[in-house]
Amino acid sequence: MEKDFKNSNAKRFLNAYNNIDYALKTRYNLNRAMGFSDLIRKSVVMNYVVRKYEDELIDYGRLRNAIIHNNNENFVIAEPHDSVVEDIERIEKLLTTPPKAMDTVANKKVLVTYAGKSMREVITLMASSNYSNIPVYRDDTLIGVANGQKILNSFGQYLLSGGKCSSFLDNVQIEDMLSTLQNSNYYVVKKADCTIEEALNEFDRNHKLLAILFTKNGRDSEMPLGIMTGANVVEAQRILEEY
Repeated sequence: MEKDFKNSNAKRFLNAYNNIDYALKTRYNLNRAMGFSDLIRKSVVMNYVVRKYEDELIDYGRLRNAIIHNNNENFVIAEPHDSVVEDIERIEKLLTTPPKAMDTVANKKVLVTYAGKSMREVITLMASSNYSNIPVYRDDTLIGVANGQKILNSFGQYLLSGGKCSSFLDNVQIEDMLSTLQNSNYYVVKKADCTIEEALNEFDRNHKLLAILFTKNGRDSEMPLGIMTGANVVEAQRILEEY
């Protein structure tokens, strides 16, 4: 009977449930005594996968209480269906061993430019490379991201204020244009081991986000190892669905 229990659906379900519980409490440094439903609701704002599967996870918390007797996981009184076990194990995998963005959706061929470049040089670089987001460095420190739409908006404002096309293209440097932007929340820098879930969470929390740069330690003083843009979001979601 003990051997059968070890290989039963109930045991598989409880293992996955406990792994999810432990992973979330450890990752977000939450109280070990926190109930599962409260844990899920607390993690919703911090985790894209939990947010996506919140209702299922709450239901699985209730199912866990229906499966065991007197909080004794060696004494089960119900056996979950195969599809339920497979689903919670899939969510467990997403939460405990999620795929890395650098291994999947990130573009590792990152084109960069430098602070002193003229707008003509930067626009020409964008046109020739077909990249619409190019990190800009002063020496070895990131000062912003040259984005095609933001350059177009700045160009338009420059013309409306009476400036000349040639002056904008040849006399304005990319660092000058970046300094006119009201905020820098359209890009973030993350560590190279950032997961797809963490990257999607960034895009989900900030709808103005255009790009995530990945560096070794997530610092502005490091050169980028990869980049993920809004164009990669659908692909990242698909990877999670099929993972």
